[in-house]
Amino acid sequence: MFTGFIHHSAIGGDGLTVAVKDTIDVAGLPTRAGSRSLEDAPPSSRHAAVVQAMLDAGCRIVGKTGLHEFAFGMTGVNAWEGTPANPRFPALIPGGSSSGSAAVVAAGLADVALGTDTGGSIRLPAACCGIYGFKPTFGRVDRRGVLPAVTSLDCVGPFAASMDRLIAAMDTMDPSFSPAPAPNGPLVLGVPSVTADPAIAEAVVRAIAASGAVVRPVELPSLEDAFAAGLTVINAETWAACGALLATGKVGADVAARLEKARATTPDDVAAANAVRDRFTAEVDRALAAVDALVLPTLPGFPMTLAEALAGRIDLRASALVRPFNLSGHPALSIPLPAVDGRPVGLQLVGRKGEDEAVCAIGRRIAPLVANP
Repeated sequence: MFTGFIHHSAIGGDGLTVAVKDTIDVAGLPTRAGSRSLEDAPPSSRHAAVVQAMLDAGCRIVGKTGLHEFAFGMTGVNAWEGTPANPRFPALIPGGSSSGSAAVVAAGLADVALGTDTGGSIRLPAACCGIYGFKPTFGRVDRRGVLPAVTSLDCVGPFAASMDRLIAAMDTMDPSFSPAPAPNGPLVLGVPSVTADPAIAEAVVRAIAASGAVVRPVELPSLEDAFAAGLTVINAETWAACGALLATGKVGADVAARLEKARATTPDDVAAANAVRDRFTAEVDRALAAVDALVLPTLPGFPMTLAEALAGRIDLRASALVRPFNLSGHPALSIPLPAVDGRPVGLQLVGRKGEDEAVCAIGRRIAPLVANP
């Protein structure tokens, strides 16, 4: 069984043990982004800034983890390196793209793991594997030494099996992060109208009720447009970063097909997507003005089976409720809820830009009331 580790390492202090997604440089190890087209990549000469920050804080790097090739997929499957088993839901996909990072945390093989989230690639596998995953505010965590080098969407963030460990990870990886106390008084959560499997919607409603929060409906009329616009932008930026590697003939079939489609993205398409970005960002900011956070499902449906994914099924709609917040840049946290009929459910909290500490504090407050034990 493939656990998710592709390299084992042992550097650093005696603090949190940390696994690192293989789009993030660790000195002395190659960064291959899950692709055979990069199998001859030389060892990195220096640590990514976020890895160095964690080492400086006394963390111990224990290895690098596999992923969906080029971080360009939602299932987490990888025919070249292997597909990590989902430790808690072994019949289901681990989720992508940060599949290995989610899997090693869910298996208890590392205290925390670093992933990257361009279109839900931390929150989605966190939900699939029944753990916590956090996408910081865009630009909050230093991305030097992370692939792709140029992005308007991608964020480095942590996975953990508890909110306390997730907050401890943020405290080490982001020098500007200062853990905040739980907010005083009743929480006020904004609930947008979204389309989700009825069983998932009911689970989230139960969790919100258990949290004791005051609930206010909010409007995000451009949510669906933001999902589509996020796909346009990631297509353009992934083509720019990885498209030339198609010529090697070594890119996996699923990612190669998606890259070929991405090639057709035009500057006009990107301009239109960025107009949606501006509109949707304003809507999220407006919705957050009178509430502490927004709350909605992480996934609109239950994860597909691993067998379906290995047979070639693709479901980009799995990111319909997470991808929009990459486009807008707001911090977002996935909290595992109790399983429904043996299948995982995640609750997503979205907060104001730059208020990552507040989102984590709200998560820490409500997790004992709502989370999967």
